[in-house]
Amino acid sequence: MKSQDETLEEWCRLLLRAFELEDVDVDINEVLSVAGVAAHSVVRPAAPLTTFIAGLATGLKCAAGRAPDVDAMQSAMNVARNVAKSYAADEALAAAGSPAGSAETSTPAGTSVPSGTPGE
Repeated sequence: MKSQDETLEEWCRLLLRAFELEDVDVDINEVLSVAGVAAHSVVRPAAPLTTFIAGLATGLKCAAGRAPDVDAMQSAMNVARNVAKSYAADEALAAAGSPAGSAETSTPAGTSVPSGTPGE
């Protein structure tokens, strides 16, 4: 019987091949780590949503020629992780009865996104 790690490695290779992305290196542990942060900082269903959006951001950045695959992927994972942690901190402040500060949340990319409003 295969271990979970072996199964995930095999699954990753199969998906990459199906999408004709065999040359893409996916850090499975990093993806799972970001999913875990999102699941614990937001809500469990945020994990697949977060990793999907981080992957989409990576693909768009690479397609536009703005960054190599590895850099774009690491940047997207860092943004996703930081936004999830920031969300948890804001929620903790709100639950404690403290105002979360301003009406805007600063994202790691240095842009401000109004709370509750989808951003880039």
